[in-house]
Amino acid sequence: MLRPVRSLLLPLALGCLGATTLGQPPVVSPALPAAEDAAWREYAITTERRIAGEVASTGRFLALEFGATAAADRQAVLSGRMPVAEMRTTRADGTPIDVPHRWVHHWRGAVLLPGVRLDQVFSRLQSEVPGSGRGDVMASAILGRNGPQMRVFLKVRRTKFITVVYNTEHVVTFHRHTATRGASTSVATKIAQLDAPGTSAEREVGAGSEFLLRWNSYWRYEEAPAGVIAECESISLSRAAPFGTGLLVAPIVSGTARESMERALVNLRGHFQTPPAWSPAR
Repeated sequence: MLRPVRSLLLPLALGCLGATTLGQPPVVSPALPAAEDAAWREYAITTERRIAGEVASTGRFLALEFGATAAADRQAVLSGRMPVAEMRTTRADGTPIDVPHRWVHHWRGAVLLPGVRLDQVFSRLQSEVPGSGRGDVMASAILGRNGPQMRVFLKVRRTKFITVVYNTEHVVTFHRHTATRGASTSVATKIAQLDAPGTSAEREVGAGSEFLLRWNSYWRYEEAPAGVIAECESISLSRAAPFGTGLLVAPIVSGTARESMERALVNLRGHFQTPPAWSPAR
């Protein structure tokens, strides 16, 4: 029996909600069958290797600067717009990396955080989780710290025809590359769908769902005269479209993913346009 098309829209572009070392923690929940897990890891590791090479560049730094429309995209960001693009990671020989029975969602987008410096951005991101109570983030908390690494809780909501809410946990790691360039990565280590969210009967209904199975976010931050450019590259995993419905679902998926990415970037910009929830020690 074919599953409803609407259920395929739920994981799209959740990826950039996290605060965001390349690499995955050893344990991720929910578990995947061995073949699916191996293919996902290949996709993530291949993506991370490409990112590592780009951020090590002495010239270009942002992912958008390695694309065919690099100059136009950078100017768009500096002008206050948010260029968003779908991406796809392939092997060195150009062959696709497919996860059996699953769908990889891979998007990037960038936004200017006006009037701030990179030091301010890093200090605030390491002190509070952006977006709590705004957009798709219903609640958030920092669970622990270990040097440049944090464990973060996010309760996230995704709505398109129907609403699904998740409790998620993430390992977030920050890196400073230069005085004006930095990066961070958020890897979800727990994804649990909620039943009856927002009620007294709210409970986790097992580790994960087929709507959202994996969720990695790779951020880059570059200081510019007008502020800091924040760029998110997100990869997430869900079940594949039912057989024979791919051509029907694909345009809906793309539109929903783009909207979600844009919303996440707007939320981040809004976060830096409001006073911090903490005051620096005097």
